[in-house]
This record gives sequence, C-alpha cells and structure tokens, in this order.
Amino acid sequence: MLAYTARRIVYVVPIVISVALVCFLLVHITPGDPLVAVLPADASQELAAQLRAAYGFDRPLPVQFGLWLLRALHGDLGNSIATGRPVLAEVMRAVGNTVTLAIAAAIIGFTMGILLGLIAGYFRETWVDKVATSFAIAGVSVPHYWLGMLLVIIFSVQLNWLPAVGAGPSGSNSWAWDWAHLKYLVLPAITTSVIPMGIVTRTVRALTGDILSQDFVEALRAKGLRETGVFRHVIKNAAPTALAVMGLQLGYMLGGSILIETVFSWPGSGFLLNSAIFQRDLPLLQGTILILALFFVFLNLLVDIAQAAIDPRIKRG
Repeated sequence: MLAYTARRIVYVVPIVISVALVCFLLVHITPGDPLVAVLPADASQELAAQLRAAYGFDRPLPVQFGLWLLRALHGDLGNSIATGRPVLAEVMRAVGNTVTLAIAAAIIGFTMGILLGLIAGYFRETWVDKVATSFAIAGVSVPHYWLGMLLVIIFSVQLNWLPAVGAGPSGSNSWAWDWAHLKYLVLPAITTSVIPMGIVTRTVRALTGDILSQDFVEALRAKGLRETGVFRHVIKNAAPTALAVMGLQLGYMLGGSILIETVFSWPGSGFLLNSAIFQRDLPLLQGTILILALFFVFLNLLVDIAQAAIDPRIKRG
C-alpha cells in the first residue's frame, strides 16, 4: 500500500507542473491590458509602464512563469490588482466558503444518491425503480441556475423562510455552524446537490443491478445468507466505483459552482473567479484557477488511494 501511495504521489508531480503552466498561459493569451482595471482613463504612458514593471508584466513570458512558479512554491501568489490584498489569502477565504458549500451539498447529494441508487437497483424494472430513476434524470437535467432562482422565489420571496443571498448575517465576517449561518447555506446546498445526486443514483443503480445478477450472489443466497448479508457484499463490490464517481463529483462541486455562487451571492471561489474575470485581475485569476485545479488533482489522488485501500485488486492494475 505504501509503495502504491508513493507511486501515485510521484505521478502527481508532472500533473501539478502542467496545471501550473496551463493556469499561467490561459490568462496571458487572452487579449487586452491586464492593468485596465486599475489604470485611470487618463493615465499617462509613464504610469502604465511603472505599474506594468511593478507587476512584472514587462518581462518575457518564460521569465514571468519561472518567477510566478517560484513564488507560488513559497506560498506567494502575488497581490490582487483590484484590491491590493494578497491573492493567497483572498483565494483561501473563498475556497473555505466553497468547501463549506460543497460538503453540505455532498452530504445531501451523495446520501440521497446512494439511497435512491440502492433502492432502484434492488427493485429494478419495478415502479419503485422508475420513481427513483425519474428523480435521478430530473437531477441531471434541470439547469442549476433555473432551480436556484425557483427555490429563491418559493422559499425566500413567497414564504420568507430562508435568505436568498449571502453567507451569513450582516456584519458576520466568518462562518459558524449555527442556524443563523446555516439558513444561508440551505438553498445553495440543495441546488448544488441535485446533479451529483442524479449521477450517483444512476451509477449505484447500475452497479447494484449488475452485482445482484452475478452468480456469486445466487451462491450466497443458496448458502442461506440473509438479504442484509447479501446487500453488504453488494455494497462492498460497488463501493470502489461509487467512491470514484463521488470523488469526481466533489471535485466538480469545488470548481464548477460559479453559476450557483453568483445566483446566491455566495462568496466562494466561483464567485471570486467570476469577479476576477470581469475585473481582469490576472494575479487573482491565476491564483484561483491554480488552487482549484490543485484541489481537484489532490482530491483524485485521495480517491485513488481510498479505492486501493478498499479493493486491493486496484493496486495490481
């Protein structure tokens, strides 16, 4: 297990370097002046040149990448052009809010997805299967932003039960696990959870149905094993694949929630990324993309290691 873990960590190194290179190049190949967000309309050429030199934009791209990567390895992603604050602090504060949202959405989506998938797979081709599958199809078909706005209209505007925007009461600068903060999390978490719920339901349903049709299940039943015991074998065999799918979905929730965070004004990484794009804040954009990409890479690393721990056959693959 240690050798497999070490080998997987070594594989991650070139991926991380490639991710850093792509993040750096993506924001530099876009047209326009990166200092347009901070330069006044009547700025002189001298002032523009001074700011460009201060941010290092006047140097060749390879030199900029080398210096940026070296600073990034020391935890320095530069300062935001728009706010002047350190990029790493801005990104980590936003990532913390996104992780909070992703964890809440994962608890809702994965729990519902596993339960619906197991039920649909066990009662395959019955009305129970059709109802559960309908929920799964609806989950992956409904647009995020449309569902979010619908929930806001019903629960915030009409019923006035839950707040529509923000991540906490006015004046609150940090997250707390109390109802005053949790009520701001309910609607965005439900909205974020529907697609993972649908995908996990369909995956677990297919796995459960396939496993239940295999000969060893009949053999277990023939030996007199109760259905609860048979189901434990089904869950054990389905767990590695289901875990991989859930890991990917968690990665997508961490990096792909721009629309939801914008709809609910949730101050997460997607909301920050959206602001950085519109303000053309290159250091903030680079730092946000890099941190999110690294989260995705290391999350997949953890999922691979967890899969190998559950199913030793994967280590031999």
